[in-house]
This record gives sequence, C-alpha cells and structure tokens, in this order.
Amino acid sequence: MARKPLNPNAAKALEEMKLEIANEMGLINDLNNMNPINNIFTAGPVGGMMTRNLVEIGQKQLINKD
Repeated sequence: MARKPLNPNAAKALEEMKLEIANEMGLINDLNNMNPINNIFTAGPVGGMMTRNLVEIGQKQLINKD
C-alpha cells in the first residue's frame, strides 16, 4: 500500500521547503535550478533541518490553538 499525502499540495510544499533549506545551507546557489539533492552527505542535514522546521511549526500551532 503506497502512502499518499492527505493534501496533494503537501509533496510540492515539502519539495519547496527542501530546496529553500538547501539554499540557506549553501548547498545550491539557484532556487530556479530545481535539481534534487542526490548526495547522501547533504540529504541528511537537509532532512534534519526540515524535521526541525516542521516540529517548530507544529509546536507553534499547538501553542496558538488555545
């Protein structure tokens, strides 16, 4: 059974987040060049930063949910 995002735009948003974080980390110079990150040595740090950002967003949403 293949997993699909609940929101079809979620995959696109995560891809954009990945490219933005890679750009912030200096791994890519041009966000218009939509080449995926294929190097395993850069994928780990980018994935870790994505996870941190997603957790931070979730925490802010829980705090503001009152």
